[in-house]
Amino acid sequence: MTATELRAPAPSDATSGPRLIDLTLHVWRQDGPSDRGRMVTIDAPGISTEMSLLEMLDVVNERLTIGGEEPIAFEHDCREGICGSCGMMVNGIAHGPLRATTACQLHMRAFHDGQELWIEPWRAEPFPVIKDLVVDRSAFDRIIQAGGYITAPTGTAPDANSLPVPKADADAAFEAANCIGCGACVAACPNASAMLFTAAKVTHLGMLPQGRAEREARVMSMVATHDDLGFGSCTNIGECSAACPKEIPLETIARLNADLWRAARRRRSRPRRQRG
Repeated sequence: MTATELRAPAPSDATSGPRLIDLTLHVWRQDGPSDRGRMVTIDAPGISTEMSLLEMLDVVNERLTIGGEEPIAFEHDCREGICGSCGMMVNGIAHGPLRATTACQLHMRAFHDGQELWIEPWRAEPFPVIKDLVVDRSAFDRIIQAGGYITAPTGTAPDANSLPVPKADADAAFEAANCIGCGACVAACPNASAMLFTAAKVTHLGMLPQGRAEREARVMSMVATHDDLGFGSCTNIGECSAACPKEIPLETIARLNADLWRAARRRRSRPRRQRG
């Protein structure tokens, strides 16, 4: 089944008020990058349905610590669905069963009493596991370093606002800029492709006047870096967009492909300089 088919709305009793439920967790535990890792079963009784998934893990970690066991390592920061730090697989789905919802915004009312939860880190070669549910996503930083910026002076905000931007272009740029770099697109893709992430970063700059001067060089550099880092190729399956908590559309990749084709075509058509 695809991620789209697996995702479901919250249970019908989601608005019936807080309850306590008992869960059985199967959590990936890995001591470090060189450790093979294993799934560990942890009982989690008395979990409030008002808790978020991360708050539930906080409670479980407190119990583990009191019992003299190592707490589960997981990454988090804002806990508001903005920073993209909290990525993890929940029952085989990136960020869990609710569409357009990050793991930190996933509440336990989406699950039922007695349910088993399988919690794992992102699975992709460019995202090596550091410990337990924490992975190294610095590969995304290197894609950004390859061209996800504007070098031309753009002035202050009022200066930028003086440039007319077509509404459709502004909307496309804003939509792409919603990307939080969580890595769900990579985790959901059977090819472990980061093309949706790369396309979002290319699009939100290239659609605006300030970013058009470097549009072609940007797309070629960022795509080349994407490939060099070991991310897979995009085959238009669409799992990335289905898993994206910000619902960045698949058309963003089509826009990147158009830019890449145009840039490659112009580079091939340039006359070569003669030596001598």
